Amino acid sequence: MQALFTVLNPLLFLIIFGLYPSMTIGPKEGWQVYSSAQDADGRCICTVVAPEQSLCSRDAKSRQLRQLLEKVQNMSQSIEVLNLRTQRDFQYVMKMESQMKSLRTKFRQIEDDRKAIMARNFKELQDKMDELQPLIPVLEQYKTDAKLILQFKEEIRNLSAVLTSIQEEIGAYDYEELYSRVISLDSRLRNCMNKLTCGKLMKITGPTTIKTSGTRFGAWMTDPLASSKNNRVWYMDSYTNSKIVREYKSMTDFVSGLESRTYYLPYKWAGTNHVVYNGSLYYNKEQSNIVVKYSFETGRVLAQRALEHAGFHNVYPYTWGGSSDIDLMADELGMWAVYATNQNAGNIVIAQLEPETLEVLRTWNTEYSKRNAGEAFMICGTLYITNSHMTGAKVYYSYNTKTSTYEYTDIPFHNQYYHMSMLDYNPRDRALYGWNNGHQVLFNVTLFHVIKTEDDS
Repeated sequence: MQALFTVLNPLLFLIIFGLYPSMTIGPKEGWQVYSSAQDADGRCICTVVAPEQSLCSRDAKSRQLRQLLEKVQNMSQSIEVLNLRTQRDFQYVMKMESQMKSLRTKFRQIEDDRKAIMARNFKELQDKMDELQPLIPVLEQYKTDAKLILQFKEEIRNLSAVLTSIQEEIGAYDYEELYSRVISLDSRLRNCMNKLTCGKLMKITGPTTIKTSGTRFGAWMTDPLASSKNNRVWYMDSYTNSKIVREYKSMTDFVSGLESRTYYLPYKWAGTNHVVYNGSLYYNKEQSNIVVKYSFETGRVLAQRALEHAGFHNVYPYTWGGSSDIDLMADELGMWAVYATNQNAGNIVIAQLEPETLEVLRTWNTEYSKRNAGEAFMICGTLYITNSHMTGAKVYYSYNTKTSTYEYTDIPFHNQYYHMSMLDYNPRDRALYGWNNGHQVLFNVTLFHVIKTEDDS
């Protein structure tokens, strides 16, 4: 563009040979473009041959020269306008090119985002499918159960028809006679249940996670002597430096966190092995071997007594520590304390307590080291000891206070959350209450019962 402008500018580099005496032109010769070439900068240079001056005046070719100069000026102006337009269009093209590059980047980003979103959605769908996969056998079981229910309905209808027929044949029983039979059956059932209260531990199943709360260590419990309508739950977080006991009216309130009352004990407790028995809390007073009986009804200490020679303040704790030297518990036969003494070489001592006065009624010396025990609980007068508080623990040892004998056992249980800091048996619920690394859990127990009849010696 610049070279063409240079060529057609009126002030062109014109070499007019007529102005130089060394070059002569015939009298009849006019203006002619003699030659054209490019200089070192790329500009176009034209050679124009002009007539002699004596021939230019009032000559037709002079008019042609003026016309030619006018045309050159017009062309120069047109080219200038074209140059400006070209520069403007070039800037517009450059701008459009920048925008196109930006759009191309955005399109690539959108494409990458689309692929990432599709991959994430696919992963979410896959995870949901994996979650639903275990429901397939459950649904299959529901189908089977539905078929069984239909069969049961049919059998019930048939049985109802048979019973109606029998009743028509033998006549209806007298109401008083039926009531007497029901009372007799109820009495026999209760007697049978009383005979089933005690048994030997055979199996532990679960756990069922009731709630997740508190620190890694703590205790929660219900009263084994409470009525069937009284389902209060007590909660004591941590194993030391605390006096706060929280009460919940029911297990449902406990799960939802609906606290009904808060108690502030007169003394701090040690460990996590407390027990609620017949409306009172029994716990080990901090940094002592004293057992305290605290009444929830009156808010006062009803009794306290030191366990003679019992180690305390992490002298003979369970394997996890936590000042768990003295373990208080209850079963079908009453209240117990489990601890260790120097006199028994650090081995476990079992003491049966009188609940009202905390007097020690009798003791049994075992040969199992307290420091090697993970946790312990009483069922029907037999102490069961786990060999660890960590994963893989099992009930390894039992001591029967009735026969003063022991045996090694192998009863596994699932330590789901890897750290057990409390494990106590509740005879009313026939369950083990556990504090499993900040989770409050329940284990079911299976007992082997021997039912003695009147014919047995």
